[in-house]
Amino acid sequence: MPLIAPSLLSANFLNLQADCQLLNESQADWFHLDVMDGRFVPNISFGPMIIEFVRKATNKVCDVHLMIEEPERYAEQFKHAGADNLTVHIEACKHLHRNIQQIKALGMKAGVALNPHTPISSLVDIVQDIDLVLLMSVNPGFGGQQFIPQTLEKIKALRQMANERNKPLHIEIDGGVTLDNAQSIVDAGADVLVAGNTVFRSVNPTETIAKLKSF
Repeated sequence: MPLIAPSLLSANFLNLQADCQLLNESQADWFHLDVMDGRFVPNISFGPMIIEFVRKATNKVCDVHLMIEEPERYAEQFKHAGADNLTVHIEACKHLHRNIQQIKALGMKAGVALNPHTPISSLVDIVQDIDLVLLMSVNPGFGGQQFIPQTLEKIKALRQMANERNKPLHIEIDGGVTLDNAQSIVDAGADVLVAGNTVFRSVNPTETIAKLKSF
């Protein structure tokens, strides 16, 4: 049974408290928070201030995904804002091992995200040190994109890599997750599903979350 992490990027920011309450009362496991800086990705979303408000609205895991350059400059701010998991992009980190050490020293779970073009092999020397890998199944920056099918092969390869090392590892899939493809994603070896539009644009978000949880 996968963990479900609705992305608040698709929530109603004019009534964010109501959407947080909806997730609190649902079977959602994590609140997924996408931070974009307009440099690493061609979009700007929100920063620590919004996460601080969300933290006050929930006791569930705040899963923060940094799509930003120089994430080491802001890790401490996100810790203070209330992040439980902090995920950085391998493409944005010149000294990835140092980034991971910093996140763990601050008391957060450490994740590494990979863009669609980045091979799983790039994780060989870091997978033992991290808690989760977030595989982008769309090009990062905007919601509502179509799932990239090749991601399924990347999930399988990553799960095999983790199993060979006896490494407990969350594999999180972000982008284009729907009720139609969730089963194949879970079957491939993923255990965390990020869903934005699929949840918040559905007629009954609570029911949609429950269906995602059932795969």
